[in-house]
Amino acid sequence: MKHPRNQLAVGLCVLLLALSGCSTGGKRVIRIGHNQSADHPTNIALLAFEAFVEGELGGKYDVEVYPSELLGSQTDMVQLTQTGAIDFCVASNSILETFSRNYTIFNLPYLFSSSEAYHAAMDDPEVADPIFESTRQAGFEAVTWIDAGTRNFYTVDTPIHSPADLKGLKIRVQQSPTNVTMMSLLGGSATPMGFGEVYTALQSKVIDGAENNELALTSNGHGDVCKFYSYDMHQMIPDLLIGNCSFLDSLSEEERGIFEEGFKLVNTVEREAWGEAVEAAKDRAVSQQGVTFLYPDIRPFQDICAPMHQDLIDANPALAPVYERIRELNDEYAPAET
Repeated sequence: MKHPRNQLAVGLCVLLLALSGCSTGGKRVIRIGHNQSADHPTNIALLAFEAFVEGELGGKYDVEVYPSELLGSQTDMVQLTQTGAIDFCVASNSILETFSRNYTIFNLPYLFSSSEAYHAAMDDPEVADPIFESTRQAGFEAVTWIDAGTRNFYTVDTPIHSPADLKGLKIRVQQSPTNVTMMSLLGGSATPMGFGEVYTALQSKVIDGAENNELALTSNGHGDVCKFYSYDMHQMIPDLLIGNCSFLDSLSEEERGIFEEGFKLVNTVEREAWGEAVEAAKDRAVSQQGVTFLYPDIRPFQDICAPMHQDLIDANPALAPVYERIRELNDEYAPAET
């Protein structure tokens, strides 16, 4: 489970990284940070990346993976990647929204009609490339996406059957203007905070609930406190593996090709592990944590959030082609009616 990081400890860690230099034993050290636990599919995928790159280029590169916010919060790690203090990190799409408005589109509630449409869109260069490349001027770019499942509401002691049940509840959301707007429309009180702070905030009842995928219940211990998990399915938001542009541009053509294969491996391994991890998390949440899973009618949630789609396109017309391509894929991969 996660607890708030001591800022002095984080600062000291970053200082030690800087003092240690960029090489060890003649090898260039590649540092990758993320905020998930060691048994999470994200970490499993990054360890596969480490093994692959070192297997191909081990004489030159030493890859080090830092899980569990060891290098700071996601916001801290994005800034470290931006400056080149570390080379890669995994960041939520919601955080990247603050660096490029293009990422806002993936934060839209009810953007995708199904998991299949979501995966197809994220694999489609017409959708992904304009988004992934939009932060190069900030010093980093996304090199692959990571499946983070479906985001749903979970609460300490208030079951969510409809939007009306959110009224007055303080719900942790990611640090994203889109998520704050979504919560306001749904009647809840948005409380943005870093992921590492959520467990203690739930435990102390500073907040009444949060929204995330099922693994937050188990890998991060939130199910020890929150006893209701409601499948309103409001978002399918990817996590992104981002890389420092200066480092990526320094690679030779041959090296970049090997890294690109490694990025594909991250995506493949993580997606294969994700489905199994979700089922295991649900079983554990029920049997060991006493969590009740709820399945509300999602249409009222969809209807309330629907105006956000047109508002986004009106505010950023350049995203219209991406949005239309997603709609085409939604039609192609729409769930069968029962």
